[in-house]
Amino acid sequence: MGEARRREGAEVVVLGGGVIGLTTAVVLAERGTDVRIWSPDPAGATTSAVAGGLIWPYRIEPEKQALDWAVRSFRHFSWLAEQPSATGVRLVRGRMPGSTPPPEWSALTGSPPRAPLVDMPSYLRYLADRFEAAGGRWEQRAADSLTEAAAAAPAVVNCTGLGARELVPDPTVRPVRGQLVVVENPGVEEWYVAASDSAAETTYILPQPYGLVLGGTAEDGAEEREPDSATAAAILRRCAAVHPGLATATVLQHRVGLRPFRPSVQLEAERVPDGRGGTSLCVHNYGHGGAGVTVSWGCAVDAARLVGPP
Repeated sequence: MGEARRREGAEVVVLGGGVIGLTTAVVLAERGTDVRIWSPDPAGATTSAVAGGLIWPYRIEPEKQALDWAVRSFRHFSWLAEQPSATGVRLVRGRMPGSTPPPEWSALTGSPPRAPLVDMPSYLRYLADRFEAAGGRWEQRAADSLTEAAAAAPAVVNCTGLGARELVPDPTVRPVRGQLVVVENPGVEEWYVAASDSAAETTYILPQPYGLVLGGTAEDGAEEREPDSATAAAILRRCAAVHPGLATATVLQHRVGLRPFRPSVQLEAERVPDGRGGTSLCVHNYGHGGAGVTVSWGCAVDAARLVGPP
């Protein structure tokens, strides 16, 4: 029966359980496709769980296409924000001094800006529940090759992020290291984002239910996953210059994530060997840099379109 269903194209294996993989799997499962996620880590242990969660295009190329994905995703996040306790998504006002967003983005956020702010641990749990409710299945495993996944299903969606360097392999994928500090919130209600003179630094302050997320860094090519104390101190100084009360705020957590950057997002289809003399469809959906959450719904719909009808 399983082989018959495979020949009919009734199954899809999604590689990767971060926000890109989960969102793509949700879109596929909710349209009636039989979907399995292969991920070596639970969603809460992926890079996505470390993200600050502000829906705003950041460090992603190509810029024009990314804006389209972001605009389409913004609309879905705005809908999710109508149920914040269930989804972890809220619409929050904020400031971004020194930045002039594209007109399409300004039309959505208004002035002063109001954008979705996502509590990532809660949101990833919401997506996982939504995926399972649509009949999706999660398997805690990694794929050693695309051929291994192609042997299990007639269609594979590769959402492995930084892992695509070795899996595809794609040497154009590189890490951009981000470090955050989470502190007790002394009463900050609006988000704040400002670029600094250094491309490796950004000052941002994001109020989340679990604390105030302070950032950040964008260290191109850096792969160190342990927090650096000097970097954390610099983040605190920059944020305290905006809100002086943060100078004495209690530190709750240090976080580090490696953004999967690529000169341009890889969202296209190809045929890959299935190990039995045939091929399977492989849709790549990776390389979203610092905007994976921001563009996740737009990219998921386009990836599902490439997979084809269930």
